[in-house]
Amino acid sequence: MANDILKKTVGLLSIAGIACGISCAHAAGPLPAPRLDETAPKTAENRVIVLSGGCFWGVQAVFQHVKGVIKAVSGYAGGAAAAANYGDVSTGRTGHAESVEVTYNPKEISAGKLLQIFFSVAHDPTELNRQGPDTGTQYRSAIFYTTPEQEKIAQDYIAQLDAAHVFPKPIVTQVGPLQKFYPAEAYHQNYAAEHPDNPYIVTNDLPKVADLKKEFKDIYVER
Repeated sequence: MANDILKKTVGLLSIAGIACGISCAHAAGPLPAPRLDETAPKTAENRVIVLSGGCFWGVQAVFQHVKGVIKAVSGYAGGAAAAANYGDVSTGRTGHAESVEVTYNPKEISAGKLLQIFFSVAHDPTELNRQGPDTGTQYRSAIFYTTPEQEKIAQDYIAQLDAAHVFPKPIVTQVGPLQKFYPAEAYHQNYAAEHPDNPYIVTNDLPKVADLKKEFKDIYVER
């Protein structure tokens, strides 16, 4: 995401092939399901996982349409700085990544299923420090876990996908513990839903939601 939304929109005109989306990175259809997943919950308590896959607008838009997701919030994670805001994170110097905090009901959806969606339609996990037109470490691919079980599932799933060569290049997704999540500014929240005609959203993010609806129709919900 450029520091200025206008720059982001204009930049689309000079970048070829952006519209092909994640489907260009692997064979059509959802990726194989993780061979490891969360154990059945003993309580109804919600769980949280934070996912980074480029501009948070599109990642948030995808998970807002997933059954079992209570809420998806755009924000920042993974940096050493004691606070985070869009202006500072956009410099790439804070160490944070644009991220989405996904709160989910483990009785309806599992961490493994969320990661299957994350790798299948939400972003291209083989792009290092970039996604489409957005470049910099703030656009890196990362999974920030909140339980040891989530860590094991994420690490094993990456190894599983790499071993199966479902992508033409190795996965570069980082996996680490969530230290702190900072919600993004209000104008970034629900951006794709509120600005469906923005050229950036049309080109980069609506295709992800369409792929979710096509490839995971059993858990896609309209919101």
